[in-house]
Amino acid sequence: MAVAPAPAVAPTQTQPALSAAEQQFRAWLAAFNASDRAKLVAFHDQYYPVKEGMPSIDDELEFRTQTGGFEIKKVESSTPERTEMLVKEQASDQFARVMVEVEPAEPHRVRTFALRAIPTPDEFKVHMSEAEALAALRAELEKRSAADTFSGAVIVAKNGAPIFAEAYGFADRDKQIKNTLDTRFRIGSMNKMFTAVATLQLVQAKKLALTDALAKVLPKYPNQNLAKKATIHHLLTHTGATGDIFGPEFDKHRLELRTLADYVKLYGTRDLEFEPGAKMAYSNYGFLLLGVVIEAVSKQTYYDYVAKRVFKPAGMTSTSSPMEDKAKESNRSIGYMRDPKAGWVPNTDTLPIRATSAGGGDSTVKDLLAFANALTSNKLLDAEHTKLLTTGKVDMGPDTKYAYGFMESVQDGRRCFGHGGGAPGMNGQLTICDDGYTIVVLANFDPPAAGRVEHFVLERLPTK
Repeated sequence: MAVAPAPAVAPTQTQPALSAAEQQFRAWLAAFNASDRAKLVAFHDQYYPVKEGMPSIDDELEFRTQTGGFEIKKVESSTPERTEMLVKEQASDQFARVMVEVEPAEPHRVRTFALRAIPTPDEFKVHMSEAEALAALRAELEKRSAADTFSGAVIVAKNGAPIFAEAYGFADRDKQIKNTLDTRFRIGSMNKMFTAVATLQLVQAKKLALTDALAKVLPKYPNQNLAKKATIHHLLTHTGATGDIFGPEFDKHRLELRTLADYVKLYGTRDLEFEPGAKMAYSNYGFLLLGVVIEAVSKQTYYDYVAKRVFKPAGMTSTSSPMEDKAKESNRSIGYMRDPKAGWVPNTDTLPIRATSAGGGDSTVKDLLAFANALTSNKLLDAEHTKLLTTGKVDMGPDTKYAYGFMESVQDGRRCFGHGGGAPGMNGQLTICDDGYTIVVLANFDPPAAGRVEHFVLERLPTK
């Protein structure tokens, strides 16, 4: 028997009034989604003044470009002074939980505004077969490529063998040279995986201990307080309080930093930012120091060590860290940054003169799949140390922990580990799952170009 659908709102019904907190969020969201600078400025001036440590208006507008804005999917709770909602990026599948608290008295200024990325809630998950997931991925990549929001290469493998492998966009936009599966992309922080493997190789060989203080390996390190307190474990987990390498000093000396020792000369006198082990604070300098440790213990340059002990046994023939002013590889992609006025522009003037143990090298999707296969088959480390390498140690958020140069997550019973990399004009992600799936995405566009693609397919691949 057919039943006529009821109207969305019966004639005699009225919609419940929105709480003050919900009204404030919706007012901000309308300005944000419209990319309306004047309205965002007016909202902040009246209700939520921008203070030190908060995102600027320019930051919010850049965030709008990345996310495409947000759609409210569900109001989870709402009182006059506080609301929690589920929202989804309009440019991707990424969900977030937003919480807004306002003052009880008019004009209900905002006290707290928190927006945190979360895994897709169960009620919004998409369930597909493997074939359906790969067909959806192909369609999504074609759409993103046509919209000029993705340029790169993608491999999805099952039990080590590719089941999807495609490239999109251009390695060189001016010359119209297309990306291929053999194109070399800059991979940002993905090099941290290689550095962590190399460090654990030395631990496995009993040439180094995770509990060793930096001073034991580098007795002449300039800041002895840091060297005596920060251990190898701390450096591998970003809990060593060693700070970053990027900022005004890097910009000033970018073309002079040709070796790992050059970075130590520049930053080695800095003291700890906090007591090691007290918290996690992502530290590129910590992983750079691991490269210096590898050099001291192995008596080789970091670059020679990983080439011989990581890349060669894994069968990685297109992964390296050439000097930018001497690079001759013809199949390297140019990284492109989005400029609000000029569109996609090369990132050449932002690059380090050479990649470090913290990141910035070149690789291909094929090589990163070879690395994943070598790692999971214990060709790089024995089973005990592979497990030690990839098992989470420091909480990062819902269902995610940082291991040693890898991030471990468990969602829907599926355990995965890997690492991403991102900087202007480069983005990548390697995700290795215990159920046999491996996802490799490299892009020569700004983040989160690759991360979005990885998230899209991982959300759709079936779980056992």
